[in-house]
Amino acid sequence: MDKIKILVVDDEGRMRKLVRDFLEREGFAVLEAGDGVEAMDLFFEDKNIALIILDVMMPRLDGWETLKEIRQYSKVPVIMLTAKSEERDELQGFRLGVDEYISKPFSPKILVARVEAILRRSHAREEDAVEAGGIQIDKTAHQVKIDGREVELSYKEFELLSYFVENEGIALSREKILNNVWNYDYFGDARTIDTHVKKLRSKMGDKGNYIKTIWGMGYKFEVDS
Repeated sequence: MDKIKILVVDDEGRMRKLVRDFLEREGFAVLEAGDGVEAMDLFFEDKNIALIILDVMMPRLDGWETLKEIRQYSKVPVIMLTAKSEERDELQGFRLGVDEYISKPFSPKILVARVEAILRRSHAREEDAVEAGGIQIDKTAHQVKIDGREVELSYKEFELLSYFVENEGIALSREKILNNVWNYDYFGDARTIDTHVKKLRSKMGDKGNYIKTIWGMGYKFEVDS
């Protein structure tokens, strides 16, 4: 069976080696690039890259510009690495389509765990059925069951819940939700999300608490342990 390929993009050779060693130890195949230009060359050469780990501060083409380029052609999962921890950088990352955002310095073991979690969610998107915390979503039948009981949802409520479950544990900005559930060509008010979330929570009963509000940003779907 072919190994899952991950592209690591960072201008620091020591950082690339550190990340590569931990990923290879878990059975991943790793490609390396020292800047955004190299990254784009590799990205177009190899159509089997499953995930990209992308540094922000790089010569020639930085992480933000590289991400913008990638998003023109692909929705491949991207983890953004940065030495900055300012909130505006994190929000910019989510607006541009980052799947996860990790500030340096970080634990390589945590990075590997994030990689594995995102790949599981990415795989779940390709499946016809997803499940989390007693919520079963059958995409083919367009049906939702909570603890075995069918729940009637509108089309957008169904799409919104599916998106939340597929991105379990990831903070989602309102812009990111609009772009993925209402599509990039939607120019409405982001408050429409809040309205749909309120209705969705009420239909989900106690499970509605799984949709956590992140004040000033958006939402996160998280199953209570």
